[in-house]
Amino acid sequence: MTENIETLPDKVTLTSMLEKVVKTVYTVLPDTTTTVCQLFMKNGYVVIGTSACVDPKNFNKATGERIAYENAVDALWPLEGYLLAERRSL
Repeated sequence: MTENIETLPDKVTLTSMLEKVVKTVYTVLPDTTTTVCQLFMKNGYVVIGTSACVDPKNFNKATGERIAYENAVDALWPLEGYLLAERRSL
């Protein structure tokens, strides 16, 4: 499929990335302070972010989820940047 470069965006935005997320799942790995965030994308791809707490006494589920989510979103930027560059080069 050839796209007209004039109709393609000139940058990736947080909004454009988050519009592609259809589901977010958090998992705290058993017997750890490691939180995994899975972002399920419209195309079926899953992007993962993680967080961990050194001292179990300091573990906070909400904080772990927030940091894991931020790390998953951070992992989206290069993927979406590559995708846009590829689409604009065709």
